[in-house]
Amino acid sequence: MVRCASIFSQLVALFNRPMFYNLVVEHKAERYCKGYSSWDHFVAMLFCQLAQAKSLREICGGLACTMGKLRHLGMKHAPNKSTLSYANAHRPWQMFRDLFYETVRVCKMAAPHNRKFRFKNKLLSLDSTTIALCLSLFPWAKFRRTKGAVKLHLLLDHDGYFPTYAYISNGKKHDVTIARKLSLPPNSIVVMDRAYNDYKLLSSWTENNVYFVTRMKDNAQYTVIED
Repeated sequence: MVRCASIFSQLVALFNRPMFYNLVVEHKAERYCKGYSSWDHFVAMLFCQLAQAKSLREICGGLACTMGKLRHLGMKHAPNKSTLSYANAHRPWQMFRDLFYETVRVCKMAAPHNRKFRFKNKLLSLDSTTIALCLSLFPWAKFRRTKGAVKLHLLLDHDGYFPTYAYISNGKKHDVTIARKLSLPPNSIVVMDRAYNDYKLLSSWTENNVYFVTRMKDNAQYTVIED
């Protein structure tokens, strides 16, 4: 019995193991497995995200430092760099995608829906962030002359604070281009910065009964029709 579990082991315990193994069978993720299970692979990559590891060496070294506690995570041992690299290249990524969607579905059911807002409309936040990449490793992600980057566009639902839409584009893609692809529910309220200040886009939202809150550009031309 674990009397004092680490925060990481408590996070890992939130994932449904039977559901995970069903996805492993569905995607045949261990067809060519040679001792490195899909669960060990998943825990290693989850550790990579939470520890903000930048390389295979940091992932494997970080897990190796907790050898006595890996059994609480369901792992037998820390992976070697070559083993983890091979798994990243050959294990089907669709399994982890489906695991994400199943986990989000479970979390939405458990999330509280008590809001302190004074309005009953669905509240959404729309924004994007640029993720820097090494241009020599990712030449397809050219952003500037010596820099690489991709851009993550995210639509956040404040009912449970879960993302309802996420799209990764090249770093030069304008925010409005992605916003035009969104299908927003009627009577919802979208909060965004002025990078999305496109009159054609805002007009289409108004016609579909979608409200928006944004900042006006300094050079905006407008006429006051009622005071």
